[in-house]
Amino acid sequence: MLNTFAILSLGCKVNQYESQQIRQLLETSGLTQVDTAQAPQLVVVNTCCVTHTASAKSRHLINQAQKHGPTAVVICGCLPAVETDELKAIGENVHVVKNRCDLAATLRRLVHIESTAPDSAPPPPATAGVTALPHEHPTDAFIRPESDSKVKSERDLCPLDDLPPLTSFQNQTRAFLKIQDGCDAFCSYCIIPTARPVVRFKKPEETIAEAAALVSAGHKEIVLTGVHIGSYGQTTARRRQWPTPENPHLPALLDEVAQIPGLSRIRLSSLDPADVTPTLLDVLCKHANLMPHLHLSLQSGSDQILRRMARPYTADDFRSKVALIRDRLDRPAITTDIIVGFPGETDNDFDQTLSLAKEVAFAKMHVFVFSSRKGTAAAKMQPKVPPEVKKARSQVLRDLDLTLQSQFRSQFLGETAQVLIETTNGHPTGRAERYFEVEVVHSGRVGSQPTRPGCVGWSSAWGKTPPYSYSPGNIVAARLQENAADTILATPLPTP
Repeated sequence: MLNTFAILSLGCKVNQYESQQIRQLLETSGLTQVDTAQAPQLVVVNTCCVTHTASAKSRHLINQAQKHGPTAVVICGCLPAVETDELKAIGENVHVVKNRCDLAATLRRLVHIESTAPDSAPPPPATAGVTALPHEHPTDAFIRPESDSKVKSERDLCPLDDLPPLTSFQNQTRAFLKIQDGCDAFCSYCIIPTARPVVRFKKPEETIAEAAALVSAGHKEIVLTGVHIGSYGQTTARRRQWPTPENPHLPALLDEVAQIPGLSRIRLSSLDPADVTPTLLDVLCKHANLMPHLHLSLQSGSDQILRRMARPYTADDFRSKVALIRDRLDRPAITTDIIVGFPGETDNDFDQTLSLAKEVAFAKMHVFVFSSRKGTAAAKMQPKVPPEVKKARSQVLRDLDLTLQSQFRSQFLGETAQVLIETTNGHPTGRAERYFEVEVVHSGRVGSQPTRPGCVGWSSAWGKTPPYSYSPGNIVAARLQENAADTILATPLPTP
């Protein structure tokens, strides 16, 4: 009988959200979540395959899961949806869910099988090349790869069934809420249209109900996420196939979510420049709980590279959207993703990216070194950028990122920020409205530095832990005092 489970998860906010759904389903089925070191009977590995490195990490997690001797391992996420060749020789009792619509039924089936099978029941007879689980239909067969390890495909075993909506987002102050799934835009470097090809969205009324439940569970901030949230309400991510040039559905949903009582903060995950419309900005300006923070994917500042990437915008398009945002919002945080070393990227192309990054003055850049992914158009593109060149370019951008982050934070020194506390490891730390990290320290000082616990000047009234109002998940007011290496030091303001 299955009593315990563990979840090992890699990847984006969507994967993290789905891992929470898996947790909730298994807990409502009577199982208890434990650490892998406690030898769980069921281990679910929620994989990522956006790069070869992510695939390798996923396979490593699968191998680690097997070392603890679980009764069953379930592999889900993007890796099995792309190809099973990468899942050879992964061991016994492994169930590979290729079709994510089958995941909920697969988990329920496993729990039911293991719960109803007699402990002393002998193994069922097996036909040549087929091994059946207790009470399974004979066609529910293991796929035997070349290694002869049993890799079970659940694709044809389960009716279509979705995972349950979340009622809480465990062990995290900010809750992610998936409102959209799938992409068919086929950027040349991206495997996601193969892993998640069906573009679909959560109905507005379901989104509102789930968001309200998360607020009731104590979450003060929700991040609306998806694979391509700019296509929310559409059945394709290809804008040319939309009924109108602008998508009205995301702003309309955002307007409704912002009116949920008790929801203090809302953020959006990654957007394309074209997703930023006057209507969306009208909604952002209308509600104080919509944070002045937008994540716009740039990927490259070179039009030549953007064309090779099959991105649907130019560098000037990106500039114009940034100008539109800054015209409407007060000193917004604009964050981005950039890929360096894409095939054919010249020194001039990289210089254009560098120049645009400085011009935009991003609040934060996520820098990725191009990783060729089998199954994408970019995998066959030439010429390849030498590894040492990619490494050097990424370091230049990462150094610039630290400089730009510091410059962005410095403009808010002396002001008051509302900080969502995330950790209290010696001192409360969290995120301000514009997403930069804030470390709340005591107003006493040693030299020019606000003091931390254990230092002279720290209030003994706080002791080793902050007061209740500074517990994770609470939003506190703090005066931004000093720009540190990767954070702002702030002093707490009296609670109302």
